[in-house]
Amino acid sequence: MPKQTPLTVLVTGFEPFGGERSNPSWEAVRSLQGLEIAKHRIETLCLPVEFHTSLRALRQAISQCTPALVLCVGQAGGRAQLSLERVAINIDDARIADNAGQQPIDAPIIPDGPAAYFTTLPIKAMLLALRHAGIPAEISQTAGTYVCNHVFYGAMHALKGTCSARAGFIHIPFSPKQAAHHPGAPSLAASTIKKGLRIAIETALTTQHDASIAAGAEH
Repeated sequence: MPKQTPLTVLVTGFEPFGGERSNPSWEAVRSLQGLEIAKHRIETLCLPVEFHTSLRALRQAISQCTPALVLCVGQAGGRAQLSLERVAINIDDARIADNAGQQPIDAPIIPDGPAAYFTTLPIKAMLLALRHAGIPAEISQTAGTYVCNHVFYGAMHALKGTCSARAGFIHIPFSPKQAAHHPGAPSLAASTIKKGLRIAIETALTTQHDASIAAGAEH
């Protein structure tokens, strides 16, 4: 019998922004290119930290590889764990300009779009798998209002009603090299982040029904 072509997982990271010389999201993501996890081949993409341009690039990649799963990864300096995002909201409110000099304030990502989208990834099962492997992880209730949330919301909107692909977003901390320039900021080693992303992807691909555990926030 001919060997079957693996299904595809699209994993994205971001270019550097905000004066940083590197972005650990892309450094971790690009190391996954071509890997096969749970009979799915990983395809990776580096997105620009630019409103709207990032979504055009993401939509094009989705159209080209018709993935079974889309995982977008971004950096959130100041966080200490892998943050599995629960919800994307339909608003751009940029504290700083993006890499193209755009700084939208209180602007909808998709005019007349839903107020929010929930991830379709089994984030609580992913949380359990990550913690079982000794990787610090949490469920996050906000992806912010910058380009990360913009891409998360745009990905969910692009996939809505068009295919059965599941999608979501993970924020990662500073790298140790970055944290050295941000006194007191937490960081995670690249090897830990890479291992965490592989575990998260495998869990998402092999879990049909999410775990039912408390992982909310009091504030």
